[in-house]
Amino acid sequence: MNTRELITTWVLEPGTGKAIELLRGQILRIEQIEGNQCVDFNCFNLHDYKESMHTGRTRTVHGLSPTSGHFMWSAPPRERAMAFILEDTVNCNDVMFPRCSANLYEGVYGLPVHTNCHDIQAEAQREYGLTPDDVHDSFNLFMRTGVRPTGELFIERQNSKPGDHIDLLALMDLLAVPNICGADIMRTSNFSIKPVRLSIYQATEQDMAAVPPLSHWATQRTPADFRNSKIKADRELRRDPDYAPAFTNVPIVYNDYPVSLNDQEFALLQQHARRDLYGKDDGAALRDIVYSWWEERFIKKTIGHAD
Repeated sequence: MNTRELITTWVLEPGTGKAIELLRGQILRIEQIEGNQCVDFNCFNLHDYKESMHTGRTRTVHGLSPTSGHFMWSAPPRERAMAFILEDTVNCNDVMFPRCSANLYEGVYGLPVHTNCHDIQAEAQREYGLTPDDVHDSFNLFMRTGVRPTGELFIERQNSKPGDHIDLLALMDLLAVPNICGADIMRTSNFSIKPVRLSIYQATEQDMAAVPPLSHWATQRTPADFRNSKIKADRELRRDPDYAPAFTNVPIVYNDYPVSLNDQEFALLQQHARRDLYGKDDGAALRDIVYSWWEERFIKKTIGHAD
């Protein structure tokens, strides 16, 4: 059966957000009603709020504008795929800019009381006992951004139309928290804030089959693997007098490994060595060449499947 079952639908009004229990195998569709509206999106593991979506990990794997066929990843040490982007009719999202905040509007625009993404997110997720400290950087849906040659980030007017949408398939039970971006005096949503439609569907077998296979690694750690798995119940930080450092692979040990090169190979090394970085250190230059080759041939092909 490839016809999705509609579970529920409603309209998310400007200035608001909604915390939604989105179970594994359900799809959240975020749809433009009038067009040109940015939507901030956060999500948490419904059964462990400390596992949340991480724009940094997502940005590293999928680039600056993740879209159809990409995953939303959780932060280290979990680093798991939380949701899969099944469909994106605009193909224009942002994982560079942080959420707008009350301080932004007061400090930059002189508006101490203004709709903003952080406060909207905080209020929406308060329904589930979370605090403003639990809001994390958002996946900015339909937001058109870029990087200038100088390295400066910019926001451009967007061009989403009524009916444009993005479909997010939950790969674990989630608390999904979309909100209408509160930026009505910026280009983010073309200088106005407008409603969007939210719909939840039950994924079909075809939807589930569209998710690329994912690997599972021992380094995707959960609280059961932590040396300290207890969540602090108070705000003050105090030193543990019994603490003993237990860093991975420490102390670091360096070993020399001789590498034999024939005349032709040595000539190639001299030709490609980064002397601007390594000077006369042939070993460091060779290490750079080998790892650069490895990075190009293997790392980029596998990193996207490290769930």
